[in-house]
Amino acid sequence: MPGTEREIEPIAPAPWEYALSIPNDPRAVTVSRRTLRLILTVHGLIGLVDTAELIATELVSNAVRHTDGPADLRVQWAGGVLRIGAWDADPEPPPPSRPLDQLAESEDGRGLALVRACSDQWGWQPLARHGRRGKYVWCELLAVSGESGAPGASAA
Repeated sequence: MPGTEREIEPIAPAPWEYALSIPNDPRAVTVSRRTLRLILTVHGLIGLVDTAELIATELVSNAVRHTDGPADLRVQWAGGVLRIGAWDADPEPPPPSRPLDQLAESEDGRGLALVRACSDQWGWQPLARHGRRGKYVWCELLAVSGESGAPGASAA
């Protein structure tokens, strides 16, 4: 009927979460990165893939490199925010990150500086898993315009 059409608001995509248990193996970094790429691609968040991969690589690499136990990668989507986190078996807080420009000649320490520089927010908290004390280091990325996280959605 003419004049009776109304604009239909899109339904917000439902929140989702994935978790990947990681052995203490350097190959787990590649497995985590590729798994994350697949998750974000199928959820229509392709615009976040490159940054998310960089961040996840740093978080998982730190978890595998600096601990002797298992690790977990967690990826969550809710309300237009992507949260990426890594649990590791070291209960000690991560070292304070310094600005990237202060780390140009440094052999180590760039990982968390990259996480801080590339994310909208980041932090850590103590968290026990697998019967072990440890910590969960996380960061958040805000979705770019045109990304909904709905199946079949594509980036603008």
